[in-house]
Amino acid sequence: MALKILEHGSPEYLKMVKLRDDVLRKPLGLSFTNEELEEEKDNILIGAFEEEIILGCCMLVEENPIEVRLRQMAVLKDLQGKGIGRAIMLFAENIARDRGYKILSMHARKMRLAFTKKPGIELPGRNLLK
Repeated sequence: MALKILEHGSPEYLKMVKLRDDVLRKPLGLSFTNEELEEEKDNILIGAFEEEIILGCCMLVEENPIEVRLRQMAVLKDLQGKGIGRAIMLFAENIARDRGYKILSMHARKMRLAFTKKPGIELPGRNLLK
């Protein structure tokens, strides 16, 4: 599995949008607008790939100069519970730390809280100074 930062508008980014749409939006009867996707251009976009197939993704959104928020975490349904989300979170944490952020925060749907309660994952904000 390769973890990487994606370029907004790239073919890999479009795979990320489709994954997020399938896993996060469609189940709620929602879809992305062009305006929402355009606003993502300044975010840190992260994807996990096995060759050309996207396995999971998330994005980091700057809240302020010391805090970044993890959003839109999605993993292919057939692969959930296999450690891909955790690997993405650890990669995102390292990216945030490398870019000088001190706090990584996130919000989660109630049904996803079990994932975030695994050892080493804290809510609502993770102090990156540890």
